[in-house]
Amino acid sequence: MPEAHPRVTPDKNLAALPEHLRKYCQAALDLGASRAIAVKTAEVPVSESVAVKCRVPRCYGYGTSANCPPHAPTPAELREYLKNYEWAVFFVKEVPTEFLLCDRLDPRRREPFRQIHQIASQVEAQAFYDGHYLAFGLAAGSCRTALCGPDKTCQVLEGGACRFPGRSRPSMEAVGIDVYQMVARAGWEIHPVGGATLAAEVPCAVLAGLVVVQ
Repeated sequence: MPEAHPRVTPDKNLAALPEHLRKYCQAALDLGASRAIAVKTAEVPVSESVAVKCRVPRCYGYGTSANCPPHAPTPAELREYLKNYEWAVFFVKEVPTEFLLCDRLDPRRREPFRQIHQIASQVEAQAFYDGHYLAFGLAAGSCRTALCGPDKTCQVLEGGACRFPGRSRPSMEAVGIDVYQMVARAGWEIHPVGGATLAAEVPCAVLAGLVVVQ
């Protein structure tokens, strides 16, 4: 009978990694992702230019949560972290374009971001219990808006405890990952969606998450 939580081996259960990566991709799909693939961490595009977009023009989440810039890991830090890993699971969720054009208070906009945080944290947890104990997940958008609600402040920045420590994660963009490039390289469709976007002209919007496994 297999162990519920396998023992950690000196190579961090490397022999089981291919099977585990397939399992995590399927888990992401089962949790609501539209697509999921295993990717080499060396091929994850990280750029300071992406993090600049949090400030120019300034994002509503900038400086308002412990997982958003300037509190999130920097692109330079992430590049160093990724040198210690080889594989990750990248997933996307397609949502109706009009959802991302809603006001931030609208539950239709908040719910897809909440789901990305949920998928990232749950797949990360699976990897951890499989012996990949240094796995970490990245989500989409501000955790404060997605989980706490845009009308609440971040308790961590006020010296308190996070309301959702098991689910809140930095966004991929916050740490400098070029999500547009990752989606395009995977062969999937993605379009810029902004305030001037007409929903009828874009087939769907895309949110993404990443779980760095081993």
